[in-house]
Amino acid sequence: MKKQNKGRTTRDGIRIHDQAEFAGMHAAGRLAAQILDEIAPHVVPGQTTGALDKMIEDKVNAAGAKSATIGYKGYQHASCISVNHVVCHGIPGDKKIKDGDILNIDVTVIVDGWFGDTSRMYVAGKLSRKAERLLQVTHDSLMLGIEAARPGNTFGDIGHAIQSYVESQKMSVVRDFCGHGLGEVFHAPPNVLHYGRPGTGPKLEEGMFFTIEPMVNLGRPETKVLADEWTAVTRDKSLSAQFEHSIGVTAGAPEIFTLSPSGKFHPTYG
Repeated sequence: MKKQNKGRTTRDGIRIHDQAEFAGMHAAGRLAAQILDEIAPHVVPGQTTGALDKMIEDKVNAAGAKSATIGYKGYQHASCISVNHVVCHGIPGDKKIKDGDILNIDVTVIVDGWFGDTSRMYVAGKLSRKAERLLQVTHDSLMLGIEAARPGNTFGDIGHAIQSYVESQKMSVVRDFCGHGLGEVFHAPPNVLHYGRPGTGPKLEEGMFFTIEPMVNLGRPETKVLADEWTAVTRDKSLSAQFEHSIGVTAGAPEIFTLSPSGKFHPTYG
């Protein structure tokens, strides 16, 4: 029988979790991050995104976990793989990765009822200078957003930390997609915007779980969703990048549930 949650919910509908529930999120987040570590050597020119997705599905199953995305609103893959100007929700398929391509791979697993959600960037072959800078700015914006996730701050403070840094680097933050609450559900309040004004939005409290997942474009922020009703691309065809962690708010620094076990979260590791 599924255990009954006895935690409370804020007036904004955001659930507050206890310490035991942090442990559940660490287990789920660790598996998702480990799978993304293990897929890294296979992101090479000539590989297909469909083959990468099959490897991911096999790893989820081998761990005795479940994919949160297979069957979600009709989606049939264990990952989203977004290449170059695809902002998010890229559908794996027969497309071959080319030298110099950048990819975001997004995986969500369910471990003992807890959802571990993370994504990171990969590079196939030689990384161009402009793509390298985009990846670094996107990664650093995520870490600035996480640093702002402390009790007493607001969700507007998180968005402002991300937006102000990205725009200072002459890039743009996508506004059409955002982070989200999670835990024993895939998506829950709050919506975590990656732009905003300081001091606005709900206040952060210890025990909140959510993702921060900024999408950053080299060009303008506008996106469009293709006819498959999933794939979102930049309207101006500029390169886009995204990094995502799931975190829990504590009295001090936030706990990151999806840290890479091998230190491979940034693609230029090693």
